[in-house]
Amino acid sequence: ARLQAKEEIRKRKAQTIEVKEASSETLEDEKIKEKLKILEIMNGDPESLEETKEEKSKDSLENTLTKSPFMNLDENTTLGRITTNEDKNSKEVIIGISTENEDKQENSRKPQESKDPIITAQRRQQLNKFEEEKGHQLQVEESEKPLYEFPEIALLKQNIKGMLANEDRDEIVARAKKLEETLMSFGVEAKVINVSKGPSVTRYELQPKPGVKVSRIVNLSDDIALALAARGVRIEAPIPGKAAVGIEIPNRETTPVYLREVIEDKKFQNSTNKISVALGKDVSGEVIIGDLSKMPHILIAGATGSGKSVCINSLIISILYKYQPEQVRLLMVDPKVVELNVYNGIPHLLIPVVTDPKKAAGALNWAVNEMTRRYQSFADQGVRNIEGFNELVKKKKELESLPYIVIVVDELADLMMVSANEVEDYIARLAQMARAAGMHLVIATQRPSVDVITGVIKANIPSRISFAVSSAIDSRTILDSGGAEKLLGKGDMLYYPVGEQKPKRIQGAFISEEEVEAIVSRIKVHKDQLSYDEEILKHIEKGKDLGDTSDSDELLEDAIKVVVENQQASTSFLQRKMRIGYNRAARMMDELEERGVITGRDGTKPRQVLMNENELEDQDF
Repeated sequence: ARLQAKEEIRKRKAQTIEVKEASSETLEDEKIKEKLKILEIMNGDPESLEETKEEKSKDSLENTLTKSPFMNLDENTTLGRITTNEDKNSKEVIIGISTENEDKQENSRKPQESKDPIITAQRRQQLNKFEEEKGHQLQVEESEKPLYEFPEIALLKQNIKGMLANEDRDEIVARAKKLEETLMSFGVEAKVINVSKGPSVTRYELQPKPGVKVSRIVNLSDDIALALAARGVRIEAPIPGKAAVGIEIPNRETTPVYLREVIEDKKFQNSTNKISVALGKDVSGEVIIGDLSKMPHILIAGATGSGKSVCINSLIISILYKYQPEQVRLLMVDPKVVELNVYNGIPHLLIPVVTDPKKAAGALNWAVNEMTRRYQSFADQGVRNIEGFNELVKKKKELESLPYIVIVVDELADLMMVSANEVEDYIARLAQMARAAGMHLVIATQRPSVDVITGVIKANIPSRISFAVSSAIDSRTILDSGGAEKLLGKGDMLYYPVGEQKPKRIQGAFISEEEVEAIVSRIKVHKDQLSYDEEILKHIEKGKDLGDTSDSDELLEDAIKVVVENQQASTSFLQRKMRIGYNRAARMMDELEERGVITGRDGTKPRQVLMNENELEDQDF
């Protein structure tokens, strides 16, 4: 048995990969601590290992291993391991020899968690002496690196502009005095009680005298802009939570808010939200972090060049900086082709970025099916949402945790032009039900008209972001209130999350195309991480080949049966029998005509059914 043990040790030593020398002293200390822990596990406290004899017999290694509690030599002897920490990222250490019989008792032999040993000169000497006498070093095998490595913060640009200069302070004081004088000239007594200078606007908080109506101040917005020579004035009356009226006046020079400032902020770093995204800074200069899981869907609108695409890039990059692919996955739809294509190849993507509008409807259809499948899994396991399911996974090892899925659509208007009804139906279903399944929508459009942002979509997506728009009508379409037409552009936005009474003005975080490309290139270095979901790709291709989605095909087969069985065909008839809308019923009638089931239109005469039930059985649709 001892000869077998010796041979096993020799083989194992030949196979063991030596640990690379640490470049830093800290890493070396960590390895020494791990080795000291091994000695504690094998023979008690390391200080008791001090030997009085200078030489050991040739069998000293076998004697030591025989004394080990992990040693019981027989024909099933194999090299054993023990994990010194139960944490997933803990290091594994080879400690000697164990048997298959004793593996069953592994739980009873696990050492209790203890503090790291203190590295002293005496203990270093004892460790070196122990390794010399045994003829080999205790190997500390470092655990495998995580599949996904977060990009370095240095890839993002840093804001080098400092604090307020004295001339800025003097200008703010002068403007505050001018504001009070202007209001007084119109018979409105008010006093500036506070000033907050943000990146793009400065907010003056006015406290009107008792008896002064707030509406009088609001009606003077154009006169205030004229007196202060401002590009435009936005009045917030009153400021939520304060007994004051806010007058927002544009700064002469806009200070950009770089994404790095937001990501480096403790508010983002320490955020415990399920899906934290970086938005920017408000009027007072405070960092604003959004939680997609609570929104739970968000609609982004604004004119060309107002900052929509930069906002979407900021949301995506902040996810890449904070979450592993196992936590959050992305499904991107980009009919404009050029905006999101740069992200192809990152491990968070479920499939390559969808650029074909016809395929986009299939991708949204897959999302609806995935939502339904998740809810069925929740019902089978007796949980109500994704949080409960993932908690259950920790107890039931046979289950796999579900990642959150963020669906990004960069230009909704293009999709609505190609297949408006299907896209609207899928988005409405996802918006109504997908929150508890861990699926969230981020939808952007530059044309916030009612034919793009329909009432159904608007009603089911409660959180909104509006950049600068051309008219108050567009502002009311996206926000249900005016104000977005007075924004300055270049990332100036109104953020209206669910639950808030009024939108909040924010200077959006800026990230350049060069930064996005550098970060994506850094993430793409590890090619082995990339794995697209072939099932989704097949689902999308199938939907495109059929010219419609699987749901529509099933309805079409039912429509053929209904028409043939009743020998009657009309759009209103299909609406009643199939319980569908007019547009879908009309398209079905056209399809039935193409397939030869019914005749074409003939003035006011009803269409004739050209097929009976026997012929229907012989046909393969």
